[in-house]
Amino acid sequence: MRPDRMRRVIVAGGAALAAGGVSGALAATLTPPQTAGPFYPDIKPEDDDSDLTRVRGSDAVANGEIAELTGRVLDPDGKPVAGARVEIWQCDANGRYRHSSERSSRDVDPAFQGFGHALTGTDGSYRFRTIKPVAYPGRTPHIHYLVMVPNHGYLVTQLYVEGEPLNQRDFLYNRLSDEAKRAASARFEPGRGDGMLKASFDVVLGPGNITPA
Repeated sequence: MRPDRMRRVIVAGGAALAAGGVSGALAATLTPPQTAGPFYPDIKPEDDDSDLTRVRGSDAVANGEIAELTGRVLDPDGKPVAGARVEIWQCDANGRYRHSSERSSRDVDPAFQGFGHALTGTDGSYRFRTIKPVAYPGRTPHIHYLVMVPNHGYLVTQLYVEGEPLNQRDFLYNRLSDEAKRAASARFEPGRGDGMLKASFDVVLGPGNITPA
């Protein structure tokens, strides 16, 4: 996605990440920027809440391994960034994106929302219900992220599955340093009692990875 288009989707209001440099060593590795890819939704779904496994008006549940994806948006010193808008988008369990340019012949999962958003709380936390990402032709499993801080800027990145064998053949993943790979990965593990996988992914923002608004 072009930077000018990204800027147009930044919403006003809310808390902003403190501007300016960071003195001393960073307390946490900045989340590495990644391409938005060709499938950032060109038409946003009417239902764009934080539960991607159900579409409003239907009782159907998305195919795939249901996962609770949580995390925090932080500054490099570990302080929470409240009021940030976190958007995620990914292909469904059949490898289909919800996008007008998608050319796959595979069936679309009508129960999968494909895109959703959440706002961070005062502690910087966010929460999604989605599916564990699956491989897309030519790509390892991944979830796209867009994190927007009102009146400050945005970060586009991708979340990878820790330990996924296909990571080793992915051209974008392999452009990252070992440290950046760790910062862009999360482990999807069985939860307790509810049958969902659990994954946690903190997004660390700073002058080195934020594109100004």
